[in-house]
Amino acid sequence: MAFDYQKKLAELMVLAGQQGASDLHLSVGRHPTVRIDGNLLPLSNEPILTPEMVAGLISALLVPEQQEKLIEEKEIDFAFSYEDKLRFRINVYFQKGYLAAALRLIPAKIRTVEELNLPPILHEVATYHQGFFLVVGPAGHGKTTTLAAVVDEVNHKRMDHIITIEDPIEYIFAQDRALIDQREVGIDTLSFNKGLRSVLRQDPDIIVIGEMRDAESISIALTAAETGHLVLSTLHTNSASQTIDRIIDTFPADQQNQIRAQLATTLLGTVSERLVPRIRGGRIPACEVMIANPAIKNLIREKKSYQIDLVIETSTQEGMISLNRSLVELIKRREISLEVAEAYSLNPSELRQLLG
Repeated sequence: MAFDYQKKLAELMVLAGQQGASDLHLSVGRHPTVRIDGNLLPLSNEPILTPEMVAGLISALLVPEQQEKLIEEKEIDFAFSYEDKLRFRINVYFQKGYLAAALRLIPAKIRTVEELNLPPILHEVATYHQGFFLVVGPAGHGKTTTLAAVVDEVNHKRMDHIITIEDPIEYIFAQDRALIDQREVGIDTLSFNKGLRSVLRQDPDIIVIGEMRDAESISIALTAAETGHLVLSTLHTNSASQTIDRIIDTFPADQQNQIRAQLATTLLGTVSERLVPRIRGGRIPACEVMIANPAIKNLIREKKSYQIDLVIETSTQEGMISLNRSLVELIKRREISLEVAEAYSLNPSELRQLLG
């Protein structure tokens, strides 16, 4: 009797969901493995996966077109729903000649800013009508979840046309007051940049870009923000100052002054996020908040992004907060330990000074 890979895959997905995992990993020579609160935990009651088992489990995920793309490109990104109960963002790839897969669980419910313990400033972002706002941080630290919270708040409060361009679509929005069109690369548009180039012809009020990928996507986003749209996106950077440098350095030297001017004009702010292990289990965000006030905008124009950290540190009355101050606040509330805070701080010596 043939092994039922479809059934086993369903069991593993349900188990990952029940355990509150953020990820499920399938890799040859290892037990199926889940990530819970940032830590990898093998499912030791499950058998060690053979090449045949991994191939069978992955085959249960893919339609024929995806199988062809995987063979051709050696990796593939897509979203997958299990019986409308669980939704995953999946990357299938090869390692040492064998198939492997990383399945990121996407919560069915879009949580609010309060439920996620995020800075209240994000409520203000949901009131903006024009400009460019970025959620930044390392991979797997909640950027997409934060962005979804902001978009869903707009959805419940404003009659706007929101267009998202995602690869793949992660959170599914239930339309409320807003009209929301979610476009997935490879299904609804041929490429990320092709979708972006056409978005301004689709009468959007708000454009949500899953991730800033290259000079073209950044350039289109800045132009959209200049022409009366609110643009929300994410970037894999660690801080506000690094975000500014990354955006500008993406472009050739002869274009950087123009990009600097556009960014200074359109940038509303950034939230840089880390999910930090809690003392009592689970994770809680520590956030740097940068609001693009006149001082920040001048630093961008004058090529002095290295001074942005100082402005953040001295502008707490405007709602800005450094990552270290956010970590200190979490320590004082007994949410996290000093050791954990030092591990996640970009400047541990300054952190200790703030603690006195």
